[in-house]
Amino acid sequence: MAKEVKKEKAAKSAEPKAEVQKETQVAPQTEDQGNRSTVTLKKEYAERIVPVLMKEFGYKSVMQAPKLDKIVINQGLGIGVADKKIIETAINELTAITGQKAVATYSRKDISNFKLRKKMAIGARVTLRHNKMYEFLERLIRVALPRIRDFRGIEGKLDGRGNYTLGIQEQIIFPEINIDSISRLLGMNITFVTSAATDEEGYALLREFGLPFRTEKNK
Repeated sequence: MAKEVKKEKAAKSAEPKAEVQKETQVAPQTEDQGNRSTVTLKKEYAERIVPVLMKEFGYKSVMQAPKLDKIVINQGLGIGVADKKIIETAINELTAITGQKAVATYSRKDISNFKLRKKMAIGARVTLRHNKMYEFLERLIRVALPRIRDFRGIEGKLDGRGNYTLGIQEQIIFPEINIDSISRLLGMNITFVTSAATDEEGYALLREFGLPFRTEKNK
């Protein structure tokens, strides 16, 4: 009898532990939380933009259509030579704007007139590819650029190799930046690097993505 009582007590004491183990088990994830849906512009490029470019330039294969390779955001901060906190602030702001960790850029040589020494931090930079690139582009076109006061479009001049650089004067056009917390207005250059062979093809690609060029490019 004593043995049976001990077995019953042991079974009862083991039951709650089993229940706790069941409650603490995490259900397996069936999909990547960071990629629940296809980025809008990435999907639009494949389904709409490529056919438009093929028709406009007479491409015989979808592989001939130019694509957006990367977006590079760069801030040149010469004033950071006198105040290192400016560089740190710029890195934090670019990280918040792009969702990717920005890095400092450094001088390549000594320039005595500007009190600049080699390998001194003089700016911040971040390079976006793949989904983060498309996500940033979508937010830039649909949210940030319309926030510019008296906005009338952007210039349509490319660099001769199918790439385009957009100059932004103030970082506060991005909603990720809290206006009340900034200490200085900082500008930046946003470079769109494409696989286009000519400016005409690069311009057409960026136009179809939705970049609001001021006027049609003279051909």
